[in-house]
Amino acid sequence: MNHSKRFAVFAVLVFWVGLVFAEEPKTNGYKVLRKAHLDGDGGWDCLAVDSDARRVYVTHDKRVEVLDADSLKKVGAIEGTQRAHGVVLVPEFNEGFVTSGEDGKVLVFDLKTLKVTRKLDAQKDADAMAYDPVTKRVFSFNGDSGNATVIDAATGKVIETLDLGGQPEFAVADGQGYLFDNLEDKSEVLKINAKTLKIEKRWPLAPGEKPSGMAMDVEHRRLFIGCRNKMTVVMNANNGKVVKTLPIGDHVDGTAFDPESQTVFNSCGDGTLSVIHEDSPSRYRVVENAPTEPGARTLALDAKTGHVFSATAKMEPQPTPTKGNPKPRRKIVPGTFEVLEIGN
Repeated sequence: MNHSKRFAVFAVLVFWVGLVFAEEPKTNGYKVLRKAHLDGDGGWDCLAVDSDARRVYVTHDKRVEVLDADSLKKVGAIEGTQRAHGVVLVPEFNEGFVTSGEDGKVLVFDLKTLKVTRKLDAQKDADAMAYDPVTKRVFSFNGDSGNATVIDAATGKVIETLDLGGQPEFAVADGQGYLFDNLEDKSEVLKINAKTLKIEKRWPLAPGEKPSGMAMDVEHRRLFIGCRNKMTVVMNANNGKVVKTLPIGDHVDGTAFDPESQTVFNSCGDGTLSVIHEDSPSRYRVVENAPTEPGARTLALDAKTGHVFSATAKMEPQPTPTKGNPKPRRKIVPGTFEVLEIGN
């Protein structure tokens, strides 16, 4: 090979390598950036972030803690819940909705004042929530009841109770008038028409089992489902076909997708944050399993910064089972509840 040909080949290789490195996403190196300690020793569940208003909502037993997303300082609380679980924000109506699982209620609150304006009847174990922007309907997914309470966000009235045929977990809206919801006990995904309130499809998740967290790449029509058998299932939202499965940590409960960086996050109770990159709608790879804190099993994504918020607390040792209490719950170590901000 003469000198000019060698130079041409070398130039092409340099260009190709440079292109690969330029396109390589900077998603590695996630870690806990900050912690905010909060009072109260009750349990916790879901979080939500208002990226525009810069607020983080953390469900925490009998209230929802509200933090400034930039300083992590507490700015207020929504009081009056009984085991708060899910929360959705609807800025177009200046309202938020939070489930109160123990008494089967949905509390409606003012986003500016954080005051509860009314309480709506849901069902036993009102849990995860979702909002469909097309029909402007809020859905409370009621775990033990196996149904969903449908609320008209414009009027604040309950309009329907939809039987789901299983125990629902997290759900997402696709922006086209459909919701997708996990059935934990059936290991299925439901496709729900938010307008007609009909279940149009039931898709098996195998090999995924006991799904919990769910997120969606709306543009590429991909669902990301965090399953308790330590895997994330990538599903085609058009036909229910399983595209890919990837390993994650133990006891996942929250899943999020960042369209800006094309990154899927799974928060796991074993103290890891699974970080998966979407190279294309058919190609995915695990970037890392970043250490967080044990118990940090739920999450919410800040679309502005790309950071993830989670919550956890230290737990006392497992109590010895007794005849009267064969499955005793571990208690929270007093004064250890905290919110984590995770980023790279």
